[in-house]
Amino acid sequence: MLRKFTPLLQRKAKQLPITYLCNTTRNISDSKAFFVKDLHEPDYLESLKPKFPQFENLNVQIKGYDYPILESYQRYLHKVAEYLDIDVADCYALPPQHMTVQRLRANSTAVDAEYRLTVYERNLHLEDVSAPIYPLFLRIAQAALPEGVELSIQEHTEECEERRYVPDRDLLDLKAELERIQSGTAKKK
Repeated sequence: MLRKFTPLLQRKAKQLPITYLCNTTRNISDSKAFFVKDLHEPDYLESLKPKFPQFENLNVQIKGYDYPILESYQRYLHKVAEYLDIDVADCYALPPQHMTVQRLRANSTAVDAEYRLTVYERNLHLEDVSAPIYPLFLRIAQAALPEGVELSIQEHTEECEERRYVPDRDLLDLKAELERIQSGTAKKK
């Protein structure tokens, strides 16, 4: 193995300046790292690495009571993200949540009025957000936040992905029936 590297080391030594060859304080591990790096890794790999740390997956969650405003704000955030060169992996809506709010009369438990509220939710899944760009995106998002809209940003997890899909009740009923049948035949045997 040393025979293979000896001509290569001699060529490298000829290319180096004399001051580098005369340096006696240099230890073996430094010179080994110098030559091995040049031998096995191309220079362009270093330029492909990002300059700043990155957030791999972020989930921008927007909630509000007014669907058209929420939809417009989500479209605006998507355009801002594209303008800042942030990769938008996906945009999706979640099923609305319905709430009933009751207003009571003063000093009693009698209901004065009852309101049905619907909370809509939109999500943006962002990928590879550069650390210097993230605060800029966050400030723009907060500055343009409409009234009654709630904005939260967290790391994208599997739970976020699972909440996205609505369970099929017919399929769940069929699975439960199949399990009941299988457990019934298992008891008979």
